[in-house]
Amino acid sequence: MSSKLPLLVIGTANRKKGAELEQLFAKVGVKLLALADFPDVPQVPEDGETFAANAILKASGYAKLLGHWVLADDSGLLVDALGGEPGVYSARYAGPEATDEQNNQLLLRKLADVPPERRGARFVCHIALADPTGTIRAESDAACRGRILFAPQGNHGFGYDPLFTILEYHRSFAELGPTAKFCLSHRSRAARRIIPQLMGLVDEGEMG
Repeated sequence: MSSKLPLLVIGTANRKKGAELEQLFAKVGVKLLALADFPDVPQVPEDGETFAANAILKASGYAKLLGHWVLADDSGLLVDALGGEPGVYSARYAGPEATDEQNNQLLLRKLADVPPERRGARFVCHIALADPTGTIRAESDAACRGRILFAPQGNHGFGYDPLFTILEYHRSFAELGPTAKFCLSHRSRAARRIIPQLMGLVDEGEMG
């Protein structure tokens, strides 16, 4: 492997998600950059019908625009009692410009009459890695099951973290904090599954 670290761009404009992904891939042996390091790059549309489709769209689209290796994820919340909502619309559940708080409040209103035993949900994440031509070279996915609370709890994380509780820990992701989330979350599980593939490409010199 070359002494110069290969470059990998994290393909998300969400700064909190980007920071989480950078932490997950910090020890892989690559130089990590974010989309924020390329202020002129246009946004790639996320109009796929599945998490996998959106992750592939982002990884491939940004890779072709930037001419670099790009890793992107798409993730969201699926609530059993709502037939899988908000799903791929998790980030814009309450509208295209919705804030995390607005999305959370809409979810709580829709679940207002749903008892605890029927508030099961899961976070899902799909990660895709594209080479500079836009060809997908690796993928992974993972999920994390829990339950939706009746009110937000905790100050860490982002998105639906304050409402999503891991039953074994009796705390929301936002209460558990970044260290526990680093071990338990859907995104960390998907990252651990793709890291061996990524390291293989690094070791083979394909990302040099």
